[in-house]
Amino acid sequence: MKTAAELKLPEVRFNDDGLVPCVTQDARSGEVLTLAWMNSEALELTRKTGEVHFFSRSRQEIWHKGETSGNTQKVLDLRIDCDEDAILALVEPAGPACHTGERTCFFRTSGGEPVSEPVPAEALADLQRTLDRRAAERPKSSYTVTLLDNRELAAGKVLEEAEEVTRAVREESDERVAEEAADVLYHLAVLLKSREVPLARVMEVLNGRRG
Repeated sequence: MKTAAELKLPEVRFNDDGLVPCVTQDARSGEVLTLAWMNSEALELTRKTGEVHFFSRSRQEIWHKGETSGNTQKVLDLRIDCDEDAILALVEPAGPACHTGERTCFFRTSGGEPVSEPVPAEALADLQRTLDRRAAERPKSSYTVTLLDNRELAAGKVLEEAEEVTRAVREESDERVAEEAADVLYHLAVLLKSREVPLARVMEVLNGRRG
């Protein structure tokens, strides 16, 4: 993670109105959160404070994302596209990104309906949120809650499912391999949740092993 002072960018190409589009993306899950605009002052404030600031075109003023709601976005890194006229802010959100209370501003399909199912790239993040809800709400007869309350059982299921996926690789169809691998990932995620080790922490370790 970079400090605010390290959030540097090459020369940014602002448009004729002195603005540049900025996409914010959850650095833990990879999910796109918002698209808004920055002017040079908003960009500099973002760099200096380490939290996202935008420029409101309707109000013609700087706004600190989450200043009123508390749903700030801590910046972990800033990236720029190949033409140097668009910014990507990798952030750690403190709450919902959208003013409607939705986690992301992109919560509707092109037809206007609410997004009902995550795409594959969102699956692990969606699983993590589901486990968080089960742990908080503790619904009766929940298999997940049973596993969370019995870490030894959860650990045994990880071993059992790992054996089944290896057998599937040797003897069964690709579909069965995918199904058994999904079982491993689910039970491993539950086991991690029982220790309050987020999936994002595991991904950080994987990133640290590159090369």
